[in-house]
Amino acid sequence: MTETAITPEQSFFAVFCIEALADDLCLTGDIVYKMLTEDSDILDTYIIPCYVPLHTQGRDYIVCEIKELMRKRGVLR
Repeated sequence: MTETAITPEQSFFAVFCIEALADDLCLTGDIVYKMLTEDSDILDTYIIPCYVPLHTQGRDYIVCEIKELMRKRGVLR
């Protein structure tokens, strides 16, 4: 399986999402990154692939959507 290269915009957006979640959850960025990559595959299966529709939304909407997915996947209570 070949991986598709991530654009700079997608990378910046991923960092934005991680930092916004970290701020909202009162956690550090490295802990949230681990939650989105090691504890789940949310970064690779949701945040990056859904960049186009997600990046047009506001911060609160994005954080809420990702937190809901984290709960569904058992990463967040």
